[in-house]
Amino acid sequence: MDPIFPMEPASSESVPESDEWIAQIKWDGVRILTYFDNGAVRLFNRKKRERTLHYPEIVNIQGYCSAKSVILDGEVISLGENGKPAFNEVMKRDGIRRLDRINMVRKIVPVTYMVFDVLFLNGEWIHNKPLLDRLNLLSEIIMPNEHIQCVSSGNDGGSLFRAVKEHGMEGIVMKQIDSPYLPGKKKDYWLKIKNYRDIIAVIGGFTLRNNIVNAILLGLYDDSGRLIYVGHTGTGKMTVQDWKDLTEVLRPSIVSNQPFANQPERHAQSVFVRPEITVKIKFAEWTDAGYMRQPSIEGFIEVPPAECMLPHYQ
Repeated sequence: MDPIFPMEPASSESVPESDEWIAQIKWDGVRILTYFDNGAVRLFNRKKRERTLHYPEIVNIQGYCSAKSVILDGEVISLGENGKPAFNEVMKRDGIRRLDRINMVRKIVPVTYMVFDVLFLNGEWIHNKPLLDRLNLLSEIIMPNEHIQCVSSGNDGGSLFRAVKEHGMEGIVMKQIDSPYLPGKKKDYWLKIKNYRDIIAVIGGFTLRNNIVNAILLGLYDDSGRLIYVGHTGTGKMTVQDWKDLTEVLRPSIVSNQPFANQPERHAQSVFVRPEITVKIKFAEWTDAGYMRQPSIEGFIEVPPAECMLPHYQ
């Protein structure tokens, strides 16, 4: 089976209250679609990049799924020390390049596959069936275990969102119970309501303390292809060793001229780099000046820098 682009939720600022909707936790991880046909299992992320070797826990599909052929959609997560999904942790698995180290890394960074939809089952496309029908079928074929879970659904989105906010989690997804699954589409059949905002930005520079990077300068591209400075941060889920490693990664990319079209803050103390490294940033809101308020580093992610676009709602 050829991989497909998954369906994506549209953004919303409010939680629908109609009984035509169900609510699910929005898990902060890596979107993975699992394809099982003719005895073979392959995994692909939302960009259709293969991840079969990265997550051997999911490849053993006959240990948790009774279907003869299937396409599953879900989120791979890893829990941090506080018991909540930690994007920086799961990226230690997803971003690994020396695949011979997978068996070692999987012991350090265990993952769970949170399955929330089924699109193809036993030789038949079922993506046009109503969501409730697909969820019922999913519950029949999935046998949860240590690494595989079905995402639970509830009818009270408001209560779930309040609970998510209380625990500092990413947000919720509301889904219409009769909605089809539309591959590659972003439709308001599904709505994401976030507790905080996040975005993938490009590193265009950094500052140093004792010859170690202690903050990064962030940019997003506008419709004209210009890299616009949107803020800097030295906080987030970074260890001392992470900062040392980032320093070594960024040093070969140092350039004499700044890559930003506008003047960044701290420009006098900054070292500029080619805009090649991308990072997921969590932040509170956009300021009137067009900067991110309270940005912090969630984790590094491989995305083409040109895809890191300035949002039109900014």
